[in-house]
Amino acid sequence: MHAYRSHTCADLTINNVGETIRLSGWVHRVRDHGGLLFIDLRDHYGMTQVLCDPDSPVFKEVEKLRSEWCIRIDGTVKARDAELVNPKIPTGEIEVFIRDLEVLGAAEELPLMVFGEQEYPEETRLKYRYLDLRREKLQKNMKMRSDVVASMRRRMWDQGFREFQTPIITASSPEGARDFLVPSRLHPGKFYALPQAPQQFKQLIMVSGYDRYFQIAPCFRDEDPRADRSPTDFYQLDLEMSFVDQQDIFDTIQPVLTGVFEEFGGGRKVDQTWEKISYRDAALWYGSDKPDLRNPIKMQVVSEHFAGSGFAIFAKLLEQEGTEIRAIPAPKGGSRKFCDRMNAFAQKEGLPGMGYIFWRDQGEGMEAAGPLAKNIGPERTEAIRQQLGLGVGDAAFFLGGKPKAFEGVAGKARMVIGDELGLTDKERFAFAWIVDFPIYEKDAETGKIDFEHNPFSMPQGGMDALQGDPLQVLGYQYDLACNGYELLSGAIRNHRPEIMFKAFEIAGYGKAEVEKRFGGMVNAFQYGAPPHGGCAAGIDRIVMLLADEANIREVIMFPMNQRAEDLMMAAPSEPMNEQLRELSLRVIASE
Repeated sequence: MHAYRSHTCADLTINNVGETIRLSGWVHRVRDHGGLLFIDLRDHYGMTQVLCDPDSPVFKEVEKLRSEWCIRIDGTVKARDAELVNPKIPTGEIEVFIRDLEVLGAAEELPLMVFGEQEYPEETRLKYRYLDLRREKLQKNMKMRSDVVASMRRRMWDQGFREFQTPIITASSPEGARDFLVPSRLHPGKFYALPQAPQQFKQLIMVSGYDRYFQIAPCFRDEDPRADRSPTDFYQLDLEMSFVDQQDIFDTIQPVLTGVFEEFGGGRKVDQTWEKISYRDAALWYGSDKPDLRNPIKMQVVSEHFAGSGFAIFAKLLEQEGTEIRAIPAPKGGSRKFCDRMNAFAQKEGLPGMGYIFWRDQGEGMEAAGPLAKNIGPERTEAIRQQLGLGVGDAAFFLGGKPKAFEGVAGKARMVIGDELGLTDKERFAFAWIVDFPIYEKDAETGKIDFEHNPFSMPQGGMDALQGDPLQVLGYQYDLACNGYELLSGAIRNHRPEIMFKAFEIAGYGKAEVEKRFGGMVNAFQYGAPPHGGCAAGIDRIVMLLADEANIREVIMFPMNQRAEDLMMAAPSEPMNEQLRELSLRVIASE
């Protein structure tokens, strides 16, 4: 017999009754039933109930066992009595009578319990992550993560892609976040960087003639943490293709992600049709460039109904350039109580409030109620109702100003309304391509033109588009939104050096600076670069959605805390003087 096990803790069935077997695992739970000891023995694969009574030669040793001791047992498989069968686990029809025991690893008093669903502070969970990872939920999440990655790889190979690895130590390159710098021992005073993404390398792979590349790529960014973002490193399904347009990218990645969500989504509906929404329409309709389409509410501009109206706040606001009034329809939200609750929500978000109108049945017909209705009168109120397609029992909420100032709050309000009124379909994965991103923006204070989004995207219209108003230039850039999260970002690349230099010139970057920052890629484009494009999908975020988790740390094996610290390994740590001398570095204390 094997030194540690003949079976796993998920293998044994009624067909094994009478056999002598060997199991190894952790003591999940001990139950003492008046001299009869029951132990739930757990390994990576499942759970088996083992038992011991005073007739067992190792009864005294079994009495000493405590939760999370790692043990090996030899025993005889027995059938459970019919009334004691546990249909919830594969081994629920049997139990094992212990005849021999070896303690492989005793456990001290536990800082957190593996058994049960108790909540512990994040600091405790991350410091003792190896114990936290033994818990059922995290075991399930990490298995899913591994299976999702394996599924992605298979699907990419099936589409004719090959997997290539790109460098982890490279040059610093501004790509929207801070680099992690790595000092060079051989070149004192110079630094490498950990790649924020394999962006330049994967484009160089296309220039090198490799038509379809993908990689499960680690990326490193020194970012502030959020619930859906790791502050240090993350993984993405990274891909690039030559001789393609935007639609080719969509047609390639959609079946990969659809298949993954169908395979691991737990039976939830997966949208088969992914609509395309322009960046500007997404901001208008949903207040977000990563809209949650499970919520059917679309916001609309209703400025014309308030211009010159009796509601002075909105009327005066509309006299200012660049302002507008938007309405958030709220089907079934037509009660003063609900409207007051949403008004309080707006105040918590830092706004004075949120105007509203609701429609009710007064017996002799429909009546518009609320302060706004009284101020603007029945004709304007009726026009708003008809535009929004609302009726008795419905409401509408209103926000005004310069769109960028209130879009974020409007988007949050839309989601709160959808959730509270039961309009959001929680059993669905709803996808949408967000397209037509503007390449440039104007700084409100300085008036300077700078890049709003990816500077390496091909402008729609090529060089001709760069001859006119920069603020009207759109890029072949796209994001994929799902249930309120950005899952993927990509672009058709600007592979023409003359167009790239012109694009940077508009934003105030001269040719020499572009060559200095991105010399490797720019030089390569001088030698017959093919049209190419690609995207990257965030694996951590995809698994977070599939596992129905609200925090990305629940699907990362060893995550950092909110301050980008590894409490288990005590990182970051102070370097030794010898290390600093070898790297020609000196640490200067901050004041």
